[in-house]
Amino acid sequence: MHPKELITQTFSQRFGKKPAYLALAPGRVNILGEHVDFNDGFVLPAAINRATYIAFSPADSDHTTLVAADFTEEVSFTLQSIPTKTSANGSPLPQWATYPAGVAWALTESGQPVAAMNAVFASDVPRGAGLSSSASVEMAFAIAWQTIGGWNLSPMQRAQIGQKAENKYVGVNCGIMDQFASACGVADKLLLLDCRSLDWKPVPIPQNVAIVIADTSIRRRLTDGAYNQRRQGCDDAVKILSHLLPNVRALRDVSVEDFNRLSSQLPALAEKRARHVVEEIERFQHGIPLLEQGKIHEFGQIMNECHTSLRDLYEVSIPELNTMVEIAQSLPGCLGARLTGAGFGGCTANLVEKSTAEAFSAELARQYEAQTGLKPEIYICKASDGARLL
Repeated sequence: MHPKELITQTFSQRFGKKPAYLALAPGRVNILGEHVDFNDGFVLPAAINRATYIAFSPADSDHTTLVAADFTEEVSFTLQSIPTKTSANGSPLPQWATYPAGVAWALTESGQPVAAMNAVFASDVPRGAGLSSSASVEMAFAIAWQTIGGWNLSPMQRAQIGQKAENKYVGVNCGIMDQFASACGVADKLLLLDCRSLDWKPVPIPQNVAIVIADTSIRRRLTDGAYNQRRQGCDDAVKILSHLLPNVRALRDVSVEDFNRLSSQLPALAEKRARHVVEEIERFQHGIPLLEQGKIHEFGQIMNECHTSLRDLYEVSIPELNTMVEIAQSLPGCLGARLTGAGFGGCTANLVEKSTAEAFSAELARQYEAQTGLKPEIYICKASDGARLL
């Protein structure tokens, strides 16, 4: 059953009437600029045609009741119980509920009134696949609370609320990219975001190019600390480099030349992590003009280089991701392939000549299963509009 039907049916069964509103917020895939958003770098995601869907109505009491239709769990909380991460009956919030509760907390902190609601949500963004299922949940609830509250934040402001929820409430030190892409998506466009200024612009996807997402079927959990450790390595490098170079606030401010000159001053692990970021930002600067000029093969080569760096320097790849990328890069029609998202499992992003996308997807699935014994999910994606009421 499609999530939209599931939430509508579940809402009527649970609350005895039809929902007042439906909304959705898409997942995202990132094409270039990985693990640089919290270093003030540049990213190139697209919102995809997989989303979190939410059916909701204002509640008659001060209790917000949420039903997660995908795993038939329910929780109620109040504005008073949110700061302690507890439900209305005093028990700890389940992990899935910390994302909507975090959005309510961040909205309250920023001075927006948060009204109680009844809501059912479901998603066809696979969880833990590196396609930002958590950001799509956050952005769907931001639309819901905005609709019920009658106030209006811009898409970028909603993205910042979601990032604050994830950083300060859920406890994952993510950058702004995931929430930005879900909130600000534009159909048939990639989104070029400067993570320092938050200036952004849509960039057309060349007509003859398809985005293919390949899910390794290996799942990861971000809050397990590996992500935060890598961020710490980058922070350690900034601390040292800021004493050696003028005006260094983030790794974005360090050129490859300066980094190479001073890298021996850094602890070995911090040097590897920071080198990925500094070089990835330079790759991005070279890659965007190529994309805009339609030099898609050269752009694809930069994607391939990004994967090598994520594998060897940032060390967030795993054997299954490497296998998926290596097979993809060997197939006809593949322009570029790399892991996308945080790593440690999840998906690869592939730019593929549109005319070969179906054959590419079938052959990638066949060879991956033959080599790993795992059944992947491969889908040809459309770049989609951002979070919105239906």
